[in-house]
Amino acid sequence: MTHSPATQQYREKQAGDLQPGDFVYLPGDGPAEEITSVDVQNDDYGVPALVLVTTHDGGSVRIAAKSSVPVGDGVPTGAGSSLRDAGAADASAADAGTSDSGVQDSSTPDSSSPAAPDAPTTAEPAVVVPPRPEAPPAYTGPGAEEMALIPEPAGTPESVVLAAASNHKGKNGVQVLADRLAKGINTKSGSCLRDLSDLAFNLCVVLKDPDGSLAVADLLNVLPFDGNLDRWASIERALALSSFICRESGQAERAAVYEKLLRAPESQEEDPFRARINARVRQRALNEPNLYDKEIFRAIDNGNQEAEREWRFLRLEALLFLRAHGGSETIDEDELGRRICNELEAVRA
Repeated sequence: MTHSPATQQYREKQAGDLQPGDFVYLPGDGPAEEITSVDVQNDDYGVPALVLVTTHDGGSVRIAAKSSVPVGDGVPTGAGSSLRDAGAADASAADAGTSDSGVQDSSTPDSSSPAAPDAPTTAEPAVVVPPRPEAPPAYTGPGAEEMALIPEPAGTPESVVLAAASNHKGKNGVQVLADRLAKGINTKSGSCLRDLSDLAFNLCVVLKDPDGSLAVADLLNVLPFDGNLDRWASIERALALSSFICRESGQAERAAVYEKLLRAPESQEEDPFRARINARVRQRALNEPNLYDKEIFRAIDNGNQEAEREWRFLRLEALLFLRAHGGSETIDEDELGRRICNELEAVRA
């Protein structure tokens, strides 16, 4: 007899809340299977989209993060065989009793034979559900004293942009961005924030003006994370660039402030399980970053120098982001420093 959620007691649980030790009913008929690992994949906007569940017997199932799935009580791994053996023994004993009933009434024991001992009672093993995991260490934002290391802008945001661009007359890319921003900077506009971060990168990477770049980037660096990942991407770029500029100029304390600001959104998840899953996904992204190797090699093979430069620019951004996180488990800070220098030379060439 198969046991599906329709024939057993079960409850529903959101896929994002599943954890090792839960017993989940896989598609089709069958008993609840014990989960051994849970992995979460984000969509292109960084939002959890797909939950990958692996069970003890090697089965796996993909579940949409917002879906509800049936879970129930199960038998801890290793206990199933003993229960099946016990059940088989009970069934054999019952069959034997039925076949003897025609010869002797089982309710009247033979006086010449010793009384049969009471059958041992097989207790249902308790299912031990592991406690919810503790949240990973949170990155708290910088305090007031640390924030004081970031200077106040010298004038309005528009005047800061114009002052930075005035040192590079004739540089068309910078002037186009500066003219557009001088009409009015709206920090709620994703395109406006992107223009600011592009201007900061152009000043530092292309024109070798780290001071002007840092002044523009600081217009973004003090903006808090509001949950909008599109706007945050521009702020994140500026923070990673600012950390690099300060590290290169010996301002380690100021660089540390930018790095704390960059990591602050990582501590906003209050649910310990989700925070742990997010940390695991984030660490995987740091360990396996997209450095656009295929795209760069394809551009080199095609002799397309402009495309190669654009892809190397994206690779440089990814390396700066890794360095602001202190490296990863696969690329340490020294190696990151070497690669960043290589990409700067390639982009400036």
